[in-house]
Amino acid sequence: MAEPVKLLTDVERWPIAGSFTIARGSKTEAVVVTATLDDGQHTGRGECVPYARYGESVESVRGQIEDMAARLGDGLSRDGLRNAMPAGAARNALDCAMWDLECKRAGKRCWELAGQPEPKDIVTAYTLSLGTPETMLEAARKASARPLLKVKLGGDGDMERIAAVRQGAPNSRLIIDANEGWSEGNLASNLAACARAGVELIEQPMPAEDDEALRDVRSDILICADESAHDLSTLMELEGKYTAINVKIDKTGGLTEALDLAHAAKSKGMVVMVGCMLATSLAMAPALVVAASADYVDLDGPLLLARDREPGLTFDGSRILTPPAELWG
Repeated sequence: MAEPVKLLTDVERWPIAGSFTIARGSKTEAVVVTATLDDGQHTGRGECVPYARYGESVESVRGQIEDMAARLGDGLSRDGLRNAMPAGAARNALDCAMWDLECKRAGKRCWELAGQPEPKDIVTAYTLSLGTPETMLEAARKASARPLLKVKLGGDGDMERIAAVRQGAPNSRLIIDANEGWSEGNLASNLAACARAGVELIEQPMPAEDDEALRDVRSDILICADESAHDLSTLMELEGKYTAINVKIDKTGGLTEALDLAHAAKSKGMVVMVGCMLATSLAMAPALVVAASADYVDLDGPLLLARDREPGLTFDGSRILTPPAELWG
């Protein structure tokens, strides 16, 4: 008779290389919660990032995970997990740990079990933090060899920041993340500045609660839902306002829902981006399974840390190589 699955949780702090600044503030470390499932022969791991924007804290997320210990020991399935917990970081850690455990038991990689293509040689965006136009110009120059840059905006002076980044990286493709920092008053001028700079995609320009203003926007630039998009239940609300969606497993509550959401979004003609919170390679590896068939990939979290897990993902510039089984899945 198989042993019941045991659950362990941990809180880890990973220093950032320098600092990371978006419209909502700055931080110098990534704080993650991990879940480990142990059946006596194999272990499965998952990592999540509690996000205050969605009412989460390290304590609340760890508590949510630990509250599922008895049900996991009784053999709860991934589909059962979706019914037992709301979408969010806690469910993500458990869902990914369950996938990892399934892979270890089966001796197969996650994309094989999920019926997805192997995630190899994926090009990720590289993120430039919000700063003054001068500091962003210098950051863009340093990163100008990277093919795809993601530029954090969201404050007064964004038109100047966009122009500065384009000057510093004239050959890189650009995507923008405003992190809900724009308003109806500056939306048109910022969109025009993005168009002049050849920006391809803008994430969440308006606050989620005010994004109805996007319904009348006509632009050749992709408008991508991030804070407005969580799991499948929010997809219908995006129609007419967004032409792209940022699928993050911390928002969807795991890889299981993320795969379904990406498929459903594509069936509606939306462009799919796969993004991440600032975390280690353990959080990126499951997202790579979705990224293998995505249009845009932003999984550069480990590149922004002072150190990463061992083993972690291997980056060749902005290319992410196939993740090792020892890491996850």
